[in-house]
Amino acid sequence: MLPYDAFSTFLLVFPALFSIVNPVAGAFLFHEATKWRPVAEQARLARTVALYSLIVMLVAMWGGSLVLNLFGISIAALRIAGGLVVSLWAWSILSAPEAREERKRGEAAPAAEGEDVAFFPLTLPFTTGPGTIAVAIALGSSRPAGADALTAYVLGATAATLAMAASIWLGYLYAGRIAGMLGRSGSRTLTRLSAFLLLAVGVQITIAGVTDVLGPLLAARR
Repeated sequence: MLPYDAFSTFLLVFPALFSIVNPVAGAFLFHEATKWRPVAEQARLARTVALYSLIVMLVAMWGGSLVLNLFGISIAALRIAGGLVVSLWAWSILSAPEAREERKRGEAAPAAEGEDVAFFPLTLPFTTGPGTIAVAIALGSSRPAGADALTAYVLGATAATLAMAASIWLGYLYAGRIAGMLGRSGSRTLTRLSAFLLLAVGVQITIAGVTDVLGPLLAARR
């Protein structure tokens, strides 16, 4: 059951991260921000941004909830709040992907002129910004309590994060080709489809948090 549970977790976590990061749409902006740099420099930036993004996502996923617990925030409250944030974020992307694209273009603008731009602004906030961090924390807070289930969840979620980092690297490495193949309209269509999946994940996380709160209360009434 461990491989099956880990794979199920992978199928939950990877679409959620992919939806909020969206490396295909990000490839357009990465290309615009770095197209004046040599090809070798673009490849180095793509690799470095992917590595930094992996670190940000893993720290947020496995350390974010621990930090919040220091402030007395329960896992149930974190799941409800995280699920709502993810759902609202997904809805904003679903309803107006053009506005999000324009905002990210503004965030990435300094990369066209700066020197050390791999972490700021290409990783934070362009690739793994507040939305990605919120999603990662919410997913990390959804980990089960049992030892076997927890092991499967950690393996599946970590594998999904590694796959997401690989997607960022490949998307940015071949940013020019992707921009030429899809065009703006294709990118926005993919963004809307990804946002719908993210909305469903956010609702699922919220349901898990509400169940954690109401379950003991309903059991006590029986």
